[in-house]
This record gives sequence, structure tokens and C-alpha cells, in this order.
Amino acid sequence: MTTELATPKPDLIARFAAIVGEKNALTHDADTASYLVEPRELYPGKTALVLRPGSTQEVSQIVKLANAEGVAIVPQGGNTGLVGGQIPDNSGDQIVLSLSRMNRIREIDAEGNTMTVEAGTVLETIQKEAEKIDRLFPLALGAQGSCQIGGNLSTNAGGTSVLAYGNTRELILGLEVVLPDGRIWEGLRKLRKDNTGYDLKQLFIGAEGTLGIVTAAVLKLFPAPKAQEVAFAGLKNPHDALKLFNMARARAGSMLTGFELMPRIGIEFTLKHLDGARDPLMAPHPWYVLMELSSGSDGEAVRTLMEAIFEDSFEEGLVDDAALAESVAHREAFWHLRHGMSEVQKMEGGSIKHDVSVPVARIPEFLDRATEAMEKAIEGCRPCPFGHMGDGNIHYNISQPVGGDKEAFLERWHEANGIVHAIVAELGGSISAEHGIGIQKRHLLPKVKSDVELDLMRAVKAAFDPKGIMNPGKVL
Repeated sequence: MTTELATPKPDLIARFAAIVGEKNALTHDADTASYLVEPRELYPGKTALVLRPGSTQEVSQIVKLANAEGVAIVPQGGNTGLVGGQIPDNSGDQIVLSLSRMNRIREIDAEGNTMTVEAGTVLETIQKEAEKIDRLFPLALGAQGSCQIGGNLSTNAGGTSVLAYGNTRELILGLEVVLPDGRIWEGLRKLRKDNTGYDLKQLFIGAEGTLGIVTAAVLKLFPAPKAQEVAFAGLKNPHDALKLFNMARARAGSMLTGFELMPRIGIEFTLKHLDGARDPLMAPHPWYVLMELSSGSDGEAVRTLMEAIFEDSFEEGLVDDAALAESVAHREAFWHLRHGMSEVQKMEGGSIKHDVSVPVARIPEFLDRATEAMEKAIEGCRPCPFGHMGDGNIHYNISQPVGGDKEAFLERWHEANGIVHAIVAELGGSISAEHGIGIQKRHLLPKVKSDVELDLMRAVKAAFDPKGIMNPGKVL
């Protein structure tokens, strides 16, 4: 697979621009700037051209030309990714292909419980369209107001509903994909069962645009819950939180649709910096759990079950205080605290991030060990680990010491990664639970993947993209 790619000259740029029209071919710095910096501002890129196609056919024509001329393409959705997978490199030779104009909902099939959407459709739009027909699309993220479903697919996004509904790959029935040679794979099938050989769509989900460009998808819809109960509980430590989780899972089964773990410092950051945030309980607690129960039937029964779980948890000394939401607005306020926790950390200065997973039963041990190790390694640092305890995914973030030097702190990023990831490895976990690999974790793959796994990944890449034009430098 060649890595010698061409520099797009003015005449070639003009040919690309002719495909999408002048107003959708951006070349001026002021117009391209927002496509070249990701949310953490760690991987600024350069490009001579941002293309904004409006159809799958236009994407196909762009990729055919890029393949013929050996020009690299970087697909981009809502630009909310956190590992740099959507940003071009600093050469200026890579063309950004934004899917934002491809935002049509092609079909809603209420009886079949599916929705067919284009890749640039914003996640929150999909959620609201499902609500209109009394259905649920369960993927839920802090960035859902701006992230796009194509990016969610390409990173196999997780979020707060994985416990009940699974990651993005479990919510997809079919895909439409433009391949690296420009051909269109029309795989928009609605079948729940299709045992006719390789499940090709799974290759593109989580591939971060390195094997092709997802242009549309058939999404699974679910019955909208008729009743939901949300509670915020204060606890002493994650060990008690794990016991509460197991108690709730045993009592509620599939009705347990959310179980989020948060430290007091995360609540304090949120109260300080997030508009509309209010302390969920009367007194502070070292740790908190946000728990959600959902049902398709009797609301009174769900409330009774939630109350029973907390009665038992109080008797066993697992929970020190708890508040049950009394209205839809109250439920939304609880979730507002959780979803805002990622964003507010930047207000506290430098933050070293980890998106890791360990077996659920090992979460308390991981948190104990990682926090002890980080506080020993970086004096005054402020660990702020939070996340989806029900599926083992913890965002182990570390804020800089109060009054410390931001740049000096961030220079220890790789050191901190090494400490945290070593503990994750010992516990049988993963260094990337839901954000992907992108640029940030590419160098870590040889440490966590076997030679056989890496050979297989390279073989798949070479088979699909022999010229290496699709998002080069990402993942592999």
C-alpha cells in the first residue's frame, strides 16, 4: 500500500470544486478554520480545500477523482471527536470532506421500527424525529446537539445508554458507503437477520473513515418508554456504588437503563461552570450515582421499584442520601449535570484525558489504584474520573493543580497515560472505550494489539484502500 500521496494543485482543486459548486468548495483560511481544529485543540491541521458535498453521488465523484490522482481525503462530521481522527495533518495536502450538508432523513418506518438517515444528520435531530412517532433512538451523548450520525458510526460511539441498548454498532441495520475507489456500496437493508456471509457493515463501523465514507444508515428504533424514573444518590466510595449497581440490576433487570458514576470534584466543577446546574443533594458526598429506570408500561410500578431499591440500599448502608426526580424538568436537570461534566473541565485549566474500560467488577479497584498512582506522580493534580459504570467505561480525567502551569502539566500527558493504561492492562481493560484511536492513540495500538491482530487490520486496510487515500495517518 503506497503512502506517497499527491499535493492538490490549483487545477486539481478546481476540478474538485466543480463537483460540489463554488460555494461548497472552501479555500480561504477564514472559511476553513473551523474544520481544522478539534475540541481539545491538540491537533491543528492545514488544508487547501474543504468540500461540502450534498449527495452520495457527489461524494462518489470526489473520491473517484481523489483515487485517480492519489489525493488524501479526510472525512469529517460534526467535528466533535476527541482523538483527532477528523482533522487533516499539517502538510496541507489532505482535503477535508465535510458531510454536514447531507442531513436528510430519507425514511421513517414506524411499523418496522427503523429510520434511514444521511450521515450529516445531527444526533439530536434523529432523537427528536423518533419521539414524534413515539419511538426512541437511544444513542445519547454530551455532544448530541452537534455531533453527526456518520461520525458516531465511524467511531462506534457509546454514551449513557450503552447499558441497556449497546454501542452504536448494535443500533445499525444497514449502511450506504462510498468506497475508496469511488464505488457506492448500497447496503441500506432493514433486515434483523441476514446470514449471507461477511457482515460488511461492521467493518466500516468504528473504522474512523479509513476504509470508506459512510453516507447513510438504517437505524434501529425502539418503543419510547412510557415511564421513567431518575435518581441521584450520594455514596462514600465506588465499592458501594458497585454493590448498588448489582442490587439495581438484580431488581430491575432490563429496566435499568442508566447508571452513571461521578466524584464530588466533578459535581463541584459543574456547579461552578455549567449554566443552570444545581447541587442534587442537601449535603456534599464523596461520590454520586445517577440511576435511571425505564418501562414501557406502568409508571407507578417503576416509581415503586426505584423507591424499593433505595430503601434496601439505605438499610445496607450503601447510600447516604438520594433524591428522586419529581418531574420531567427535574430528570433533565439531573442528566444536565452528568452531560455537562466533560465540557466544564476545560474551565479548570489543563486536563489530561483517558477514555478507558475495565470489567465492571474491577472499576472500584481501578479507581483506587489509578488515583493513588496519579496523586503520587503529579503533586496537587485533581483526578476527576466519571462515566458509565454499568458498562465499565470510565473517563479518567485529571485536572491540573490549582494555580499550576498549564503547559507544564500537559507536557506530562504521555507519562500520565502510561500510568493509567498500565493499570487498565493489568485489569484486562481497553485504552479506548468509545472515543476511538484517531491520531492520539495510534502509537499505543502495538502495545495492546497482538502482531496477528495488527496484521489483520493492515490487510483489511490494504484490501479496501490500496492507495492509502482514506484518512491516512489515523488508526494505523
